[in-house]
Amino acid sequence: MAETTLASTSRGLHPAPVGRLRAVLRAAAVISCVPYVALKIAWIAGSRVGIPDGSVLLDHPGVMAVANSVTVLMDAAVVVLALLLTQDWGRRVPAWLLALPMWVATGLLTPIVTGFPLQLLAKVFTGAQSAPAGSERFLAEWVFGVVYTGFIVQGLALGALFALYARDRWGHLWRGTVWELPSSAVGPRLRTAGVAASVLAALSAVPHVMWAAGSTAGLSQGRIDGRAADFRLLEGTYVLFAALTVTGVLMLALRRGRGVTLKTPLALAWVGSGALGCWGGWLLVASAMPAADGADRATTLMLLTYCVQMIAGLVVLAAGAYFLRRRGQGGQAGGRAESRANGRARGRIRGRAA
Repeated sequence: MAETTLASTSRGLHPAPVGRLRAVLRAAAVISCVPYVALKIAWIAGSRVGIPDGSVLLDHPGVMAVANSVTVLMDAAVVVLALLLTQDWGRRVPAWLLALPMWVATGLLTPIVTGFPLQLLAKVFTGAQSAPAGSERFLAEWVFGVVYTGFIVQGLALGALFALYARDRWGHLWRGTVWELPSSAVGPRLRTAGVAASVLAALSAVPHVMWAAGSTAGLSQGRIDGRAADFRLLEGTYVLFAALTVTGVLMLALRRGRGVTLKTPLALAWVGSGALGCWGGWLLVASAMPAADGADRATTLMLLTYCVQMIAGLVVLAAGAYFLRRRGQGGQAGGRAESRANGRARGRIRGRAA
């Protein structure tokens, strides 16, 4: 019961004041949702604003209405998270009920926060289109600028709010350095899970390395025809997140990194696994949706890549929850043992004094 352990550690804490910084971040996260939600609601209502003639989005109106409704709820969850991270009642929410949606939000937003600015730079220096490959068949280019800018603000604001919240509520769980971790903190099960997740993350990165380097092996014909500089940049970001995952997980599983604070590999594993797992799952779902052209259907290698990176992310998430639960239990047990030892020492001192 990781959520019970983590939640119990915060019962004695006083509610943290919102403060000006948190209020500003909360407002930024909420306001940044407005353009995306407004567009989605307009499309659900039948509007074609931002959708050019001939867009494949018009081929399956029923499917797109369902998809747009789901994404509206996902963006509305950002508002709920922003409130939860800045209200007194948010301090009493079970750990899993906060950590899981924050992991998903981190995973979905971080690649956009890093990738979209790189795509803009590619457009400036190479003249390439900054929108995703083939996007002219889906949406007008201005839509990506408006929506992705909102996503970037959401990602930065939510990330800062969660960092402040986690420091106040669970900061004691990642005090010290990796080198100071006791051997009991990482048992055989955690080491096995960590190594397995690292292998899966590394395997999922291999196709992305190939595609970032220019290879077309395993790509659908539609993806090959629509490749541009931004496609290679996007593939490169997946490689980056796989590397972050492997680095963070192995540092913890093998207790490597003299002088490295414990929060560093935890942050690397959190961000990397979220990006791999959530985008792997998202792309799997997107691949299951009907395609107007057979050339746009995902290939076996693409589906396998998405599946492996999703599994890698989920394994890291589960292992991380287990690790933090052990840290919480170990800290409480360690505190009780230290109290008993101090009591015995005081008894011996009093005995000698008598």
